[in-house]
Amino acid sequence: MGVSTPPRIALVHDWLTGMRGGEKALEVLCERFPGAELFTLLHVRGSVSPAIEQRPIHTSFVQHLPLVASQYRRYLPLFPTAIEQFAFDRFDVIVSLSHCCAKSIVRPGRAHHLCYCLTPMRYAWDQFDAYFGPARLGRTGSRLMRPLMAKLARWDRDTADRADRYVAISHYVAGRIRRYYNRDATVVYPPVDTDFFRPDASTPRRFALVVSALAPYKRIDLAIAACRLADVPLTIVGEGPERAALERAAMGNGDVRFLGRRSSEEIRELYQQAAVTLLPGEEDFGIAPLEAQACGRPVVALGRGGARETVIDDETGFLVDEATPQAFADAIAHAIDHRFDATAIRRHAEQFSRTRFGDQMAALIAEPAAW
Repeated sequence: MGVSTPPRIALVHDWLTGMRGGEKALEVLCERFPGAELFTLLHVRGSVSPAIEQRPIHTSFVQHLPLVASQYRRYLPLFPTAIEQFAFDRFDVIVSLSHCCAKSIVRPGRAHHLCYCLTPMRYAWDQFDAYFGPARLGRTGSRLMRPLMAKLARWDRDTADRADRYVAISHYVAGRIRRYYNRDATVVYPPVDTDFFRPDASTPRRFALVVSALAPYKRIDLAIAACRLADVPLTIVGEGPERAALERAAMGNGDVRFLGRRSSEEIRELYQQAAVTLLPGEEDFGIAPLEAQACGRPVVALGRGGARETVIDDETGFLVDEATPQAFADAIAHAIDHRFDATAIRRHAEQFSRTRFGDQMAALIAEPAAW
């Protein structure tokens, strides 16, 4: 009996500029499939983990555009052309991890394409104002971007059938895929490194923590206002285009620290020390709250989107019904005074481990004929 040849796998990611939730899922797939090659519009060297960096990485012409490392979203209208120029003739299976355009690769007829969909692109569908509204680009700039993003949304919809199968990061995202792409999706939750993020003997200190990209829809402004009302110090870890505006908003608005990027070890220590971690925006899933729960610490999150699948209300934290500073302030104060069971919080987070994610994705990738 002959030995079957393993499939040649290509992994496609929109862009590699930091280690967020999508990149952590990509990292596990790189470890599971060490022979896979990686395709991405843009790669900022050193911005992702060694497991990703050591892959053969193919980039597009976007890589060579001026100031692209910090201004890549300004080139969004070029992304459809860029993603369609990749050639996958050498591969049997293509796995795209998509929050923008990776799902729209053009595959050869013999190859199978599974899309792990982080979300249909937010800025083209339902969050235009947050990214390209008058408050961000000015009235003229916003007016110019609107028809471009409308065209991008049409292209996104029209290329939805280029994937043979969709896998969503949450039931919330599966609903978005159904609404915008008219496609069904299996749900495989993203990986959380529950071996690394773990409890220690620290006694919680009276401060709240946010670990997040500083992007408009993350609603860090809400966390700042809520902590001021609750009279609770706030520590913010992360970088992004909103940092300067948020620092201005925080001036004279309570005890707020901006730490920028921090190492994984530093972030773990902050999770272990914080009285509560906050998720003030409506997230498609939300890795940071589960990392905090893996450390045995409670979360206060907006009770919408993916948080409803990752936070158990009154057991691993509190879900807030209203996206208002007072509602969050009340929940933060309640969480700090509440006696949570750290062991139960940790046990809940363990259901989202890297091993579980890798096993579920490997099983899907191994059976392309079933797609």
